[in-house]
Amino acid sequence: MGFLALLLVASMPVVQVLLIGVVGAFLASGYSKILTSSALSDMNKIVFTVFTPSLMFVSLAKTVTLSDVISWWFMPINIGITFMAGGTLGWIACKILKPPQHFRGMIIAFCSAGNLGNLLLIVVPAVCDEDGNPFGKDSSRCRSLGLSYSSLSMALGGLYIWTHTYSLMKKRHQPDSIQCPADSDEECQAQKVKANGEAADADEETPLPLSAKIDEQNEEKQMEAPLLTCKGEVAKKGSWTNLKETIHHVVEELTAPATLSAILGFVVGLVPWLKSLVIGDNAPLKVIQDSIQLMGNGTIPCVTLILGGNLTKGLRKSELKRTVIITIVCIRYVILPLVGIAVVRAAHGVGFLPHDPLYRYVLMMQFALPPAMTIGTMAQLFDVAQEECSVIFLWTYLVASIALTTWSTVFMSILS
Repeated sequence: MGFLALLLVASMPVVQVLLIGVVGAFLASGYSKILTSSALSDMNKIVFTVFTPSLMFVSLAKTVTLSDVISWWFMPINIGITFMAGGTLGWIACKILKPPQHFRGMIIAFCSAGNLGNLLLIVVPAVCDEDGNPFGKDSSRCRSLGLSYSSLSMALGGLYIWTHTYSLMKKRHQPDSIQCPADSDEECQAQKVKANGEAADADEETPLPLSAKIDEQNEEKQMEAPLLTCKGEVAKKGSWTNLKETIHHVVEELTAPATLSAILGFVVGLVPWLKSLVIGDNAPLKVIQDSIQLMGNGTIPCVTLILGGNLTKGLRKSELKRTVIITIVCIRYVILPLVGIAVVRAAHGVGFLPHDPLYRYVLMMQFALPPAMTIGTMAQLFDVAQEECSVIFLWTYLVASIALTTWSTVFMSILS
């Protein structure tokens, strides 16, 4: 296939995303007011708990085999490289541009965490459905394999995002206040209240008499020792608390509906008697497969509508400089895809990857994706930089319409 033919094949999925995204943006706008904030939140919960797990289960259970699991071992490493390379580039960008401290974690997160699930679930099957794609004439098998690769990418990406990116966002946005253990004495708690109220009381201070100043100084001396003790207790408990929180979030991600459905899909696909019981035209419990697949079919349109609705929030003003947004766009759509080509070609050259060109295409695409929408969820969770996140999402996803098409064409021309 020529470059223009590949460009046409690669552009169709992106145009589909844009058209459905525009519908979502209109439904979320002031003209329609159908997809309100609460409606988007409820719709997102349904996609997270029902539609996406259903699609992942059916996709993996249908196609996965033991040999596939062994041959796909490089994908978690590839995703780890995307996070490491993007995070390093984001850290360098922060050192050069010197943005406000409370934005740095967010910037590094945008550079490192890509949309490893939803967009691949849309783009890869759509590429397989196009006539003349370089992945074989059997579009149904190509689509099935593409959904399996994308489902595995979503499961692994979610694990990375809710551990690495979550801890990064949380660490960067913790308030600088005095934290005292629950069982600490009243003096420590009083000092915490005093510290939190100093800024608010500063404007209302009036000159004190000399005797009052002396009494205040004596009280400060008495408070100093308990305060140091309180800080020491927090320092001792801090590392253990952080460890417990990290373990809690890892377990939380492992028990998320999408992850559990991926694990269940692997189990059904790897156990022959289970697979023959549920999967296939002659399976006794084929109705279960059909029902789950029917729910999974709602994933892609709903995710795209939500994406369009969320991007309308990026029309607001923010404190971010244009250079920061341009830097994030350059890292995600220029540097990382070049890194991806080098990594995948090197891994294939030394025999780490199977000969399936679709698998290598998915690995390369993982380097060229826009930022993960989950970052916006985390910003909303911590109630910080929500406007800035929306602005970055707006510009990165607008540029993605061109960048994804271009890089998808380049990747297919390399693999064809």
